[in-house]
Amino acid sequence: MQPPELPPLPALTRAEGEFIDCYLEVLDQLGRINPARGSDTYGALRAAQALASRAGALRDALALMHERGEAQIHAATLARALRVLDGERRAGRVTVPPAQTS
Repeated sequence: MQPPELPPLPALTRAEGEFIDCYLEVLDQLGRINPARGSDTYGALRAAQALASRAGALRDALALMHERGEAQIHAATLARALRVLDGERRAGRVTVPPAQTS
């Protein structure tokens, strides 16, 4: 059985694509650091170290968009791209999980 086919990624400028990619990389690192979901300090330390470079890349992607005159963030289009790229699950790792009932 084949997995369901994902919807197509919306048309993005190169800078928007870089923005989305960098944003998701930052989310992934934050998810690895999340003390409510983590399992070891070494993994969290490595993620924290990577976060600095990923945040810099995110800043650079946004600066490039601004320099190119892309003054608006098209939230609906970028939200569709985030959904296609599993952004909801990845963002969920940043939140505090619900309390477990005994």
